[in-house]
Amino acid sequence: MVTSRWTAAPAPAVSPRRRGVVLERAILDAALEQLGEVGWKGLTMEGIAAGAQTGKAAVYRRWPSKEDLVADALAAGLPRVAAAPDLGSVREDLLTLCRQVRQIMYSPPGVALRSVIHECDQVQAERFQEVIVGGVVQPTVMLLGEVIARGIERGEVRPDAANGYVLDAIPAMMMYRSKMCASEWSDRDLEDMIDQLMLPLLRPYGS
Repeated sequence: MVTSRWTAAPAPAVSPRRRGVVLERAILDAALEQLGEVGWKGLTMEGIAAGAQTGKAAVYRRWPSKEDLVADALAAGLPRVAAAPDLGSVREDLLTLCRQVRQIMYSPPGVALRSVIHECDQVQAERFQEVIVGGVVQPTVMLLGEVIARGIERGEVRPDAANGYVLDAIPAMMMYRSKMCASEWSDRDLEDMIDQLMLPLLRPYGS
């Protein structure tokens, strides 16, 4: 199950007088919406302020740059996979987890994150490394570890397969193909990755 802290409220006809966390939430939501519409290169603090129906000065008082603002917006908005799937089969668990990760990638905050990954230069991308690793990669690796550990207990997975290289394979493939190949990760793509890459990596010796 994928849970999200990101909700898009319809814009009011007349901008209310907002302060504190309410205004900050509106600015963060506007940043994600703008990223999804115009991409990283088209994103401006002026556009974010307009989307949040506030003044540019209110945005700059809280975030000195769009990199800082977008990093906070992504950290606050990215959905999370609540728990590792447990369907009784390592193949089905891996497929379900990959579908949940794909759902995150194509959520509004996920689209915003992909825009950042695709369009940022190397220096800018370093600002978002913690968000990408902490918000997407590490949680996915942790859940993969739980799936593989259960597979070991059932005898489906060899014990030495629970290592960092194997655990990195799925997030690395999904991030790489999304960025470099513009892969949309269809159900068939996910099945092929599990059947042709992951299951051979996990299979007990001699089976």
